[in-house]
Amino acid sequence: MGIKEALGLESGPKVRYAIVGLGDIAQEDMMPGVDHTGNSEITALVTSDATKAKQLGDRYGVSAVFSYEQFPDAIASGTFDAIYLSTPNWRHSEFILPALQAGIHVLTEKPLEVSVEKCNEILDAAASSNARLMVAYRLHFEPATLDTIDRIRDGEIGEVHLFSSTFAQRVDRDNHRVKHGSLAGPVFDMGPYPVNAARYIFEDEPTEVVSAVGTRHPQSGFPQDFDDTVAVTLRFPQDRLAQFNLSYYGNPSDSFIAVGTEGTIQLDPAYMFGQGLRQVATVGEKKNERTFKNTDHFGGELKYFSECILNGEIPEPDAEEGFADVRILEGIMKALETGTSVKLPPFRRSRRIDTERQRMTLGAVSTPELVHASNPGPGSEKKPKN
Repeated sequence: MGIKEALGLESGPKVRYAIVGLGDIAQEDMMPGVDHTGNSEITALVTSDATKAKQLGDRYGVSAVFSYEQFPDAIASGTFDAIYLSTPNWRHSEFILPALQAGIHVLTEKPLEVSVEKCNEILDAAASSNARLMVAYRLHFEPATLDTIDRIRDGEIGEVHLFSSTFAQRVDRDNHRVKHGSLAGPVFDMGPYPVNAARYIFEDEPTEVVSAVGTRHPQSGFPQDFDDTVAVTLRFPQDRLAQFNLSYYGNPSDSFIAVGTEGTIQLDPAYMFGQGLRQVATVGEKKNERTFKNTDHFGGELKYFSECILNGEIPEPDAEEGFADVRILEGIMKALETGTSVKLPPFRRSRRIDTERQRMTLGAVSTPELVHASNPGPGSEKKPKN
């Protein structure tokens, strides 16, 4: 018996995936982890870059390759059961809608889209399709995050009423993330992390964007058509507040702290991958610190999604979870534009994270050489990703 057979990596059915969009996140993080899920495989690629198509097709043994314009032909080809979507955020519905209509399952990067209107179109398509849709909230499967949620649910730090977070990275002035105005700025790119974290810490939905203030730094070299640094305050029911800062022009930083009446829990780092997340809990004067083992966030979420497809389950971070964040992100953008607070329409999430079912512990994988793609920041160090 070979090693793969002994580990169960070649037993049972597998979900066949087309990777749609071959940028850095797909190449560096998702594609290397597909093989060790045991229930997933890459059988098609969708890109309009011929060099990527050839080199990555050879690397992963994939012969079914299509351009973006050929996506209808790709769907009709019968070469895949599901797609992993990592195109720019504003091109999500362009591929999600026809895939769902054809009964193709969708794992899409976050945010779900860049407007509530587009999200509603996706929600309608998902409701009328037999296919599953999941938004790639990789931290919904990460052990440190889930342990933090469990400790808060158990009441270890009392009533949690304050959430605070900072998420910053130094983005290269030549990166595509700074070339599409607010659609590709830090609010839609990085904002889903603290917004989603505040929601799973409070297990509730905000009622108001109290304030959103942005600044633009000419010395950054960015086009001055979006706010590269943003500070936000959200109001939640029961007198709870969430505050966070986002920046494309800061030294890398990602952390959050949940403050309760009896203690605090902090994750630092909180959103990154490529290293174990560190948790510090303080109850009264007693402090304990724990660093969790580095795991493959991307392979873990893919394994869970494939399990849902194969077992006929509805995945937890579904289209509604994606909508829940975009309604807030859209409110933040409106607050930035108007300089006033923004009331959010009433909304109640029907599901929350199942910390036992969703815990994934696949080992980390090595990073391959990228083809016609690069990390968002200058240099080659690991950077935060969608």
